[in-house]
Amino acid sequence: MKNLSNTEFSPEVIELMTTALQAAVATLPEPVHSSHVNALAESILRTAGAGERNVATLQRIALMELQLAPRK
Repeated sequence: MKNLSNTEFSPEVIELMTTALQAAVATLPEPVHSSHVNALAESILRTAGAGERNVATLQRIALMELQLAPRK
């Protein structure tokens, strides 16, 4: 994952990212694996770090990246 240690997010952006993550996780079939949640969160952090602020877009990109990720 890209180093985001120098990235700052406002409380509003953190709320958007949280909403996007919760919505993305809600679409996953049970049981939800922690590795999937981590992958979604990393994608949302990376995408928001690049400037995206639309919740639906953050969710969609995270789910698409998860779908394209190699299976372990």
